[in-house]
Order: sequence, then C-alpha cells, then structure tokens
Amino acid sequence: MNPPPVAAAPRLLVVDDEPDLRTLYELALLREGYDIETAACVEEAWALLQAARFDAVITDMRLPDGNGLELLRRLEQAGRPEKTLVITAYGSAENAVLALKAGAFDYLTKPVDLRQFRSVVASALGRVPTPPRAAVTAVAAAVPAPPVAALQRLSGGSAVMGQVRELVTKVARGMAPVLVHGESGTGKELVARAVHQVSHRAAQPFVAVNCGAIPEPLLEAEFFGYRKGAFTGASEDREGFFQAASGGTLFLDELGELPLAMQSKLLRAIQERAVRPVGATAEQVLDVRIISATHRDLEAEVRAGRFRQDLYYRLNVLPVRVPPLRERLDALPLLCETVLARIAAESGLAAVPRLTPAALARLARHDFPGNVRELENLLHRVVALSGGGRVDVD
Repeated sequence: MNPPPVAAAPRLLVVDDEPDLRTLYELALLREGYDIETAACVEEAWALLQAARFDAVITDMRLPDGNGLELLRRLEQAGRPEKTLVITAYGSAENAVLALKAGAFDYLTKPVDLRQFRSVVASALGRVPTPPRAAVTAVAAAVPAPPVAALQRLSGGSAVMGQVRELVTKVARGMAPVLVHGESGTGKELVARAVHQVSHRAAQPFVAVNCGAIPEPLLEAEFFGYRKGAFTGASEDREGFFQAASGGTLFLDELGELPLAMQSKLLRAIQERAVRPVGATAEQVLDVRIISATHRDLEAEVRAGRFRQDLYYRLNVLPVRVPPLRERLDALPLLCETVLARIAAESGLAAVPRLTPAALARLARHDFPGNVRELENLLHRVVALSGGGRVDVD
C-alpha cells in the first residue's frame, strides 16, 4: 500500500526593504514549516508573483518604490487568490484601516511580536488552533449551519437583504473587524452569525456577548477572565469571553453600552491581540475576530465624548447596515411563513397557520417600529388567539 502523498508546504512571499527584518520574518516562518520567498520592493515582489503562485503575501506598508497598498491593489485587480497581511508602523491606525479596506486579511504593527506574527499567518492560512476544552464547554457551541443555509436565511427573499448577504460574503473572507448597525430588532446577531458561518472560522466558537447586560464592576473579569484569588469569591481560574472565542468569533452586541473605562481596555486587547486575566502577570495571545453591533449612532456618541474615537475607528473597518423591516417588506410573506412554521413546531401544532392575502396586506401597511422582533411577537399572539389554520384580518 502506497503511503499518502505529503502535502506541499504553504508558500509565502515576504516583502520588506530592511534585510534584517526580512531575515527575522523568514526564520520565524521557516520554523513553522513554510516555504519562503522574499522581496525588497513592490516591483521585485510583483515579478515573483508573476512567475509563481503563493498562499499568502506579507508586506511592509512603506517600500522604496511605493507601498503595500499598491501591491494589494494589483493583486485585487488581477483576481489573485493570495491572502495578504500588511505590516504598519506603530500607532498608524489609519494605515491599518486602509489596508483592511483594500482587501488585506489582517495587519500587524511594528515592532512585530513574533508570537502574534505566527498566529496571524496561521489564521490567514486556515490553520486556526483548536480552542481549549474549557472554552468549548463554556460556549456549548452548536454545529455550525452550512454556509448556504446561513445566507439563505439572511436573505429571506428580500432584494435589499440580498445586498446585505453579498456584503456578508465579502467581509467574511478576512480578519478585519465588522461593525453591524441597525435599529433594535432588525436581526443584527443573525448577520454576525452569518459572517462567522461563511468564514474559515465556522467550525470554531461563536461567542455572543450583550455588553449592556453585564454590571460594570464585572466587565473586565467577564471579558478577560481571572485567576484564583484575584478578588473575593475568585475560588478558581476562569476564562473570559476572549478565551472562550479563541480561534473563532467574538460578537459584541450593544457595543455602545460599554463604559469608557472598559472601552479603553477593549481597545488595548484588540491592538495587542492579547488579554491579561484579572490577577495574572502574563498576557495571553489570542486569535479572535471581533464583530460588533449597535443601534446607537456611534459617530454622535464620539462627538458627545461617550465613545472613544480610536476604538470606533478600530471596530468600524467593515460596516454592515441592516435595514429596518419597513425597507424590506417584499420579504414579508416568506418571513411570516418562516416564523409561523417555527412557532407551530415549538407549540406542537398539527398544521402551520396561514395568513390570508388580506391579512398580509394589512401587515404590509404597518411600519413595524420594533422591526422583525415586533413581527415575531405579533405572530405569536396570532397563533395563540386564532384557534385555526387560516388567519384573516380580524
């Protein structure tokens, strides 16, 4: 019996004009079993890319004959499949955001932490580490829905939600933070889950956190975990939301409810890609993608001094707007049918109640200030009060 073929090592292209840094990156990656090529400028890198395919391109932002963004644009225009990682100067958040919007999978800041460097490269190549057993138990993650099913559920037959679905497919490809905004009850968590389920992180945990439901004194411990004896009542080590989401996605719902002090700590965790549990002396480097959601106008909150501008820029790299139900009433018949089927199944009904055309027309004249959540509550009442399979206007 012939042995199975050995998979070829992933090929990486490292672009930096500083020889010492190229050597440092090359050595760090060679130890991980990658096949490495290096270049000192945009044109040299492009020549190598014309001659061969790579799995990923790691480029400095500043190069002698241009910058990393130019290389990203060429790759995008040529339809190249390589994942791209950009290295920016420390503190240059604007460049990092530009790189992510130009299609970079992720970015690193100088001086590069080699642990983070190896972790980000592994993530770009789909080598996401399995989360700790405790994290999986804490999350009780369900088997992820198939990507196609997740996207179909998101669309619901609506043309405007079809546009949201296309955007979800695009933003799911990278590591950049996503900010989902829309009115209460529009289904922002459904969008966040869809991003996770169609990404390469689908098999890893999806941890949803309602930022407005946690008492302020407990925020740091809940987010970052704590060590035994860190405070009264800390009788054992406990992991936080970040550790539970390791390798997967952390969904921060109602982000605008976080107090300023916690916003500062969250910003540092995102910048450093590491957290320090309460009572610990060392930080833990983590591979977590952040998706946030809010019904607040965060730009107005920034102007009012209630939300940190730097955190807003970090999280609003890839904005996704979820339209209110009144803007997608074309989906109302299918949406009602889906919700009624679920209610019937939960209630043990023999048949799914059906809305008459007149009843649907009446619903379509309502502006639904509570959006999909209001519609679901209304249909629950309809099922409870109708007493039959056919539901008319009265």
